[in-house]
Amino acid sequence: MGLPLPTLAQTATSAQDANAGQTPVEQGGADIVVTGSYARSLAAATETKRQAAFGVDSINSTDIGKFPTQNVAEALQLVTGVAITRPRGEGLYVSVRGLGPQFQSTLLNGRTVAINDLIENGGANGRQFRFEMLPAEFVSQIDVVKTPTPDMTEGALGGNIDVHTFRPLEVGTKTTLNLRGTYTTMTDRVTPNVTGIASWKSADGTFGLLAGAQYWGKKVRNDRWYNTSWNLNKFTSAAAGGLPAGLYTPTRTRPTVETENRKRVSGLVSAQWQPSPELLTTLDVLATRLDVAYDEFGLDIYPDDPGTSIVPGSAKIEGDTVVGATINKVRFMGTREYSLNRHDLVTVGLKQDWNPDGWTVSGNVNWSYAHSFHPSYAEGTVRSRIQFNAPLTYDTSGGYKVIPTFTTPVDVTNPANYVLYPFNIAPKNSKDEDFYSRLDAGHSMDGFLSKIAAGGEYHWRKRDYARRDFTVDPGKVLLNSFAPNGYEQTPFDDFLDTVSGNGPRTWIVPITGVFYDKLFTDAIANAPLTAGDMRASYLVTEKTASAYVRADYAVGSVITGNIGVRYVHTDQVASGTLTLGTVPTAASFPKTFSNWLPSFNLRAALTPTLVGRLAASRVLTRPNVTQSSPQISVSTDAPTASGGNPDLAPFLATQFDGSLEWYFSRRGSLTGALFYKAMDDYITAQNVNIDIPGRGTVLLSTQVNGGDAKVYGVEAAYNQVFTFLPKPLDGLGIQASYTHTSVQSNYTAGARPIKDELIGLSKNSFNLVGFYDYGPVSARLSYVWRDKYLSGNGSTTQAPTYQDAFGSLDGNLSFRVTDRTMVSLEAINIAGAKQYSYSDLPLRYGEINFWGRTILFGVRTEF
Repeated sequence: MGLPLPTLAQTATSAQDANAGQTPVEQGGADIVVTGSYARSLAAATETKRQAAFGVDSINSTDIGKFPTQNVAEALQLVTGVAITRPRGEGLYVSVRGLGPQFQSTLLNGRTVAINDLIENGGANGRQFRFEMLPAEFVSQIDVVKTPTPDMTEGALGGNIDVHTFRPLEVGTKTTLNLRGTYTTMTDRVTPNVTGIASWKSADGTFGLLAGAQYWGKKVRNDRWYNTSWNLNKFTSAAAGGLPAGLYTPTRTRPTVETENRKRVSGLVSAQWQPSPELLTTLDVLATRLDVAYDEFGLDIYPDDPGTSIVPGSAKIEGDTVVGATINKVRFMGTREYSLNRHDLVTVGLKQDWNPDGWTVSGNVNWSYAHSFHPSYAEGTVRSRIQFNAPLTYDTSGGYKVIPTFTTPVDVTNPANYVLYPFNIAPKNSKDEDFYSRLDAGHSMDGFLSKIAAGGEYHWRKRDYARRDFTVDPGKVLLNSFAPNGYEQTPFDDFLDTVSGNGPRTWIVPITGVFYDKLFTDAIANAPLTAGDMRASYLVTEKTASAYVRADYAVGSVITGNIGVRYVHTDQVASGTLTLGTVPTAASFPKTFSNWLPSFNLRAALTPTLVGRLAASRVLTRPNVTQSSPQISVSTDAPTASGGNPDLAPFLATQFDGSLEWYFSRRGSLTGALFYKAMDDYITAQNVNIDIPGRGTVLLSTQVNGGDAKVYGVEAAYNQVFTFLPKPLDGLGIQASYTHTSVQSNYTAGARPIKDELIGLSKNSFNLVGFYDYGPVSARLSYVWRDKYLSGNGSTTQAPTYQDAFGSLDGNLSFRVTDRTMVSLEAINIAGAKQYSYSDLPLRYGEINFWGRTILFGVRTEF
C-alpha cells in the first residue's frame, strides 16, 4: 500500500506550508483514489501542482522509506524542465529551465542548508548543492518552485528546490526496513545497503517521534578518454612546425580509469508536539557522512607541452582543425591519483507554528554545517607520476565517438622507459557554516484581500576554504632505480572495449603507497605554508537581512493570487592572500548590495478542470563563492590558473510565466507553460596572462559582470492512469514532459565572443515514463534525455567544449509478497549509454565516459 489518504492530503500542502506567509492548499488529496504506489505518488504531486498559489512541480514518496528512485537528483530529472549532471553515472547537480546548478536555491524542510564542495581535484564552486548527501529514503516530497512569492528565500534564477523529509505526525506509527544490494557491471561487485525508519505517534495524536538510519555503499568504475581542449595557433612558429595561423590542435589528453568506493552513513530524527490544533512544534535533525575513496589510473599525453613541434609535412588539415600529425617531444606520463574525500553534513532545525483564529504565526531557526576534507595527507589527492618523452602520431578524423589514433614508437608498458616526475599532494579543507532564522505572521480576512502576511529573515553564512600543495621533485631518476616494486600495469584488460579506435588500452602507473612512503617526509609535511598555499585559500562571510510583505487576493472563487515585495540587504566580506611583488599579503574586500524583489502570481480556475496562471517576479542569484573569493589556484600540470573577483555583483533577472493546466480526470492532467527570463549583470569569463613567482607566466581565468542574456521557452507535461481500460490493464499509466529552451546572450570568454549560449543550457529535454500498478505488481520504465549543451566557454586561444546529447533508460519492478513485504529489482542505464563531449566541432574529440549499468535488488518490509 502507499501512503494513507490523510497523509496524502497533508503532503499535498507542503509546497504551501514551507513558509507561514503562504496560503494553505485546499485539502483535495483525500478524494484521490488510485491503485498502486507510483500512481499514488503521481496523483499526490499532481494535486500539489493543481492547488498551489504559484507555479510548482513536485515528486512524492510512494511510501515511508520508498522514494521512486535511488537518488534524489535522479528523481528530480522526472520533473518538467529539470535536467541533471551525472559524473561517473551518479546524479549529483540539478539544472532548471536551462540554468545551471549554481542558479538553483536548495532548501531542506523550508530552510537553507550548508553546502559540501568538490575537493577531489580542487574544483570548488560554493553554491551547487550536492544531492548525493540526502538519502532518498528519508525524503517524503520535493517541490520545485518556478514562480516565487515574496516570502520565499531568495537565491534562485532557475528554481527553488525544497526537499521535505518525513515527520512523525504525518506518518503515524510505522516501522520499515529496506535491505538492498547494489551491483555495478563495470566493477562486477555487489555492495549491501540497509535503511531503517521507525515512527511513533501517541494515541491522542499530540506527540510523535521519528528516527531513521542508513548505510549505503556503491563501487564505481568509469572508463574515460579525456581531453582538456583544443589550442589555437600552437604551432605557427618556424621552430614549432610553421603551420598557418588559425588552426586548432589538441591539448592534454588522458586515457584513464576512475574508480570509487562510496560509503554513506546517515541519520534522521524528527519530533513533533501538537498540544492543541493551534500549536505545533517541529524539530528536524539530519546528519550524513559520505566517504568517497577515489583511485585513478591514467596516462597523460601532452601534445601542447613547451618545446613540442609538428614534423613538417605530417599535418592533416580539415577546415581550421589539424585532425592528424606527428608531434615531437611529447610528454607521456603514467599517473596514479588517490584521495579519500570525506563529506560531513549536519543540519538542525526548529520550527514553532501558532495558528489562532484567523492568524498564522511561525518562527523558524536552523543551523547547518558542511565539511568536505581529506582525513590525512596520505589521502589528500596524492598524485604519483612517471614520464618519458617521445614522438606522438595522432589522427582524429574518425570523430568524437571513437578513440582517436594515438601511437608512439616507445612502449608505454615498459617501466625501463620511464623516469620520475614531481610528486604532488594537494589536500583541501572546505568548511561551510550556515545559520538561518525567520519570523512570519499572516492574517486571513474576508473580501478582495483574503490574507496579509509579513515577515523577516536573517541568514549568516561562512565559507572557509584552505588548500595546500606539497610538491617534491626527485629529479629525472629512472623508475626501476627508484622503486623496482613501485609500479604496476593497469589492472583492467577491457578499457573502453566497446569503443573502436587505436589508442593506448593499457599502461603502467605508480603504486601510491610506495611513492608516498619514499617521497613524503616529515620535514615536507611540517613545512610552512607557501605563497601559493596562501593564495589558494580564502574566507568568505555573508550576512543577509530580508523582509517581505505579501497580499493574497481573491475575486470570487475563480481568481486567486498573491502580490508583494521582498527587500534583501547583503553584507559580504571576502578575505584571502594576494601577492604584491613576491610578498604574500592578507587582504579583505567588503561588498554591500541591496535589492528589491517584487513578485506577482495569479491563478484562475477557468472551469472546474481548467486552471490558468500568470506570474512575474524579480529574482537574484549570488555569485559562486569561488567567483567572489580573492584567491588564485594554479594548475600543477599546465600553465593555467583560476581566481576570484570579490567585486562581483549578483546575477539579477526579471521573469514572466504563463501556464494552462487541464485536469481532465482525477488521474490525469495535461499542462503547458511559457517562460521568459531577462538576465542582467551576467557574470562572464575573463582571461589574462599573469606572472606567478616560481611558475612564470600563466593564463588566469577570472570573472566580471557585464554580459546580458535572455532565456525563454516552453514546457509541456502529460500524465494519466488508464483506468478506463478493462482489468487488469487499468493499472497502466504514462508520464511525459518536454522542455524547449532558447537563449539570446552576448558575452565574452577572454577575447572569444559567446553568442546565444549559456553554460549548461540544453535547448531540448524530455522524459517519458510508462508504468503499471495492479495488485501486487508495480513496474516502471523511464527514458530521460537532454540535448547537447555548452560545458566550457573556452578562451582567447582555446575552443569551447560541448557535452553531447545523453539519454538514460531506467527501469523498476517490484512485487508485493505479503501486505507488508515487497521485493524489488531496479536497473539504471539499461541501454549502456556512453557520455560524449567535443570541442566546438565534432572533428575535435573531447571526452568518452562509460560507467556501465547499475542494478539494485532488495526486500522492504513494514512492521
